[in-house]
Parts: sequence; structure tokens; C-alpha cells
Amino acid sequence: MGISFLGSLPLGTLNVAAMQIGIQESIHEAIWFSLGSLLVEMLYVRLSLVGIDWVRKQGKLMKWMEWITLAIIVALAVGSFVAASKGNGSAKNILLNNHLHRFLLGMVMCAINPVQIPFWFGWSTVLFNKNILQAKPAQYNLYIIGIGIGTLLGNCVFIFGGKWMVQRIANSQQYLNWVIGGIFTITAIIQLVKMLLHKDGVSKFKQRGA
Repeated sequence: MGISFLGSLPLGTLNVAAMQIGIQESIHEAIWFSLGSLLVEMLYVRLSLVGIDWVRKQGKLMKWMEWITLAIIVALAVGSFVAASKGNGSAKNILLNNHLHRFLLGMVMCAINPVQIPFWFGWSTVLFNKNILQAKPAQYNLYIIGIGIGTLLGNCVFIFGGKWMVQRIANSQQYLNWVIGGIFTITAIIQLVKMLLHKDGVSKFKQRGA
């Protein structure tokens, strides 16, 4: 839970999207979004624990998913800037301006982001080596439940923190989409640089398996 909570705090696609939903829609919808994303994350962790050899062989698929994720981050950035240009703080990003249930939206956005697999494979390996985590079904289940709770708590920091800031800063809604667009732009640039320099999570994951 602690690893998951701290891992959810750096700015990323999912936590910023959850914050935007919480601010522009409701806390309820943002929580649904987070529950959908953490469910998929938990499934990915389970997969990495029991089928790591198979996962390693899917390098090409994971690479394609990584490029798709980058494209979505860019689309979120562009959509935020387009919404900001309308001069209306309530204008939504085009990817969030839909009627898809936020639980399903969270699942979809998390499912196409493969970064969870190398992240949790690395931490699981460390915990196995230190004999903190053992290959027992009961420990796997507790481990995965802790991950889900940690991710939810991390997202809540963004959801409730973003709502709190907007309520206390004058005219903050007017600049919200500009700020979020900037965050997504920086995230996309960092992700692209890592991918081009082979410093991304998928590349490191493949190197570990070599």
C-alpha cells in the first residue's frame, strides 16, 4: 500500500485525469474513474506475478501500447488547450467530454498504459529477494489489495486536493485547463524522451529479462 501510494503521487496521466474529473464533474465520478483504473492495475500486478515469462515475450505489444499511451497524453494536452481557449473554465477536455461511465473510462485508460507492469515487476522482485513477499496465494491477495488501496489513496490526494485548491483560489477555473494542458504536455515530452533513449519502463523491463 505504501509503495502504491507513493508511486501514485508523481504527476501522471491517470491521477491528473482523475483530478480534472473531480473538479469539472464531481468527486463521485472521479472516485469511479479511480476505481476502474486501480482494478486494471491490480489485474496487471496479478499477471506479472504469475505469468511474467509470458509478459516478457510481449515486448512488441507493450511497445505499441506505450506509443498509444503517448498519443493519448498528447490528445489530452491538446484537448485541454482547446478547452482553455474557449475562455470557459467548465469546458471539458475532448477525451473526457463523453458519456462513457467513468469506471469504464478509468479501466480503458489504465489498460492501454503498460507502465504498471515493469513498475510492479521491479518492486515485486525486490520484495521477493528480501523475503518480504512469498509465493503464497494469501500473500498475493493481500499484496494486490494493498496496491489497490494505495492507488486509491494516491488518487484521492489529487481529487480532493484539486477540488480544495479550485474552491480557494479566485478565478482558478478560468486557468484550470491551461495548467492541466501544461502538465500533460510536460508528461508527454518526458515520456517521448525516455522512449527514444530507451529509458522507459518497457525497455528496462526487457533488459531485466535478457
